[in-house]
Amino acid sequence: MAHVNPELIACCKTAMDFAGRQLKHLVETYPDYFPMYTVGGKWKHGGQAWTNWCEGFLAGQLWLLYRYTGDEWWRAKAEHYSRLLEPRKTDREIHDLGFIFWSSWKRWYDLTGDLKVNDVIIQAGRTLALRFKEKGRYLRSFVADDSLFIDIMMNVGIIFYAAQQTGDDDLWRVANQHCLTTRKYLVRGDGSTAHEGIFDTDTGEFLRQSTHQGWRGDSSWARGLAWALYGFGTAYSFTQDQHYLVTAEACANFYIERTPDGVPPNDWDEPNPALPYESSAAAIAASGLLNLARLTGDPARAYLYHDFAQRILVRLTSPEFLAIDTPGWEGILMHGMYHQRRGLGVDESVMWGDYFFLEAVSKVLGEANG
Repeated sequence: MAHVNPELIACCKTAMDFAGRQLKHLVETYPDYFPMYTVGGKWKHGGQAWTNWCEGFLAGQLWLLYRYTGDEWWRAKAEHYSRLLEPRKTDREIHDLGFIFWSSWKRWYDLTGDLKVNDVIIQAGRTLALRFKEKGRYLRSFVADDSLFIDIMMNVGIIFYAAQQTGDDDLWRVANQHCLTTRKYLVRGDGSTAHEGIFDTDTGEFLRQSTHQGWRGDSSWARGLAWALYGFGTAYSFTQDQHYLVTAEACANFYIERTPDGVPPNDWDEPNPALPYESSAAAIAASGLLNLARLTGDPARAYLYHDFAQRILVRLTSPEFLAIDTPGWEGILMHGMYHQRRGLGVDESVMWGDYFFLEAVSKVLGEANG
């Protein structure tokens, strides 16, 4: 068993208990509402969404709390909020079906083994695969046919899973080709990543790197790199292709080298950023690093990744980031960022930040319990 800092264990338990209070308030105050980011610390507002991609994270947090507490109230809420998402299994408008169903229905299936639940996950994977562009060999983003997002590395796992469950070789081909294309064009030699790749839709030729959320097309948007760190680790877990492990580790090494205090800004390359932190990127990275610590065959790297994930969580469980000492704040993790350029969810709580934070905390507590 990996060594877990005893002080961190206590902090993680405090964080889970606090999360329970915050989420109980959320589902009782705003029933059947799926928030994305807070405004002034409040979930309910009229702010723009840009795209509907994170509804599964609320159900995912409810499942994590059920597993932590064993309280059937959390299970009933988790099932309810998961069922509200079921029609999205055929949603052709977004590239985020992995986010929506992996965090909710996949946790449900892992708990119960119910084949009807599994069928929903498989259908979501099949739907996502329909976004594949044969010319270019990538899953197109929600923005346009010529657009590939690094974020999709966090969603492609549901296609691998659907292929694995059904024996569908073409689904496997689509998922694998997407990963290869992303690795080739969006991951740089130093382990940094681009947010977006633009392709010629007539020829499939790669044209350039771009961004919607980072400083520039050639810069390093922190959350995108965290998606790649985590997502290529997931691709390796399905395929055992060493190229994906090497890529995930390159991203991890970049993160560690550029982020000595554990929590990055929105973009590492932006000079004099207006805000110092993007806590959701740190939460994603912590959970992805804990995965990598198990996946890598190198004990020294396993120790490095595990230790650095704990270092991130020590910071995120402090009152600087955990809203436990901030009266009236409705989220869990403060200082997150949704879309700086559009002014959406800037220096706020964001639903995916809360989810991946709780996921990482749950992993640490699971290790501590053996």
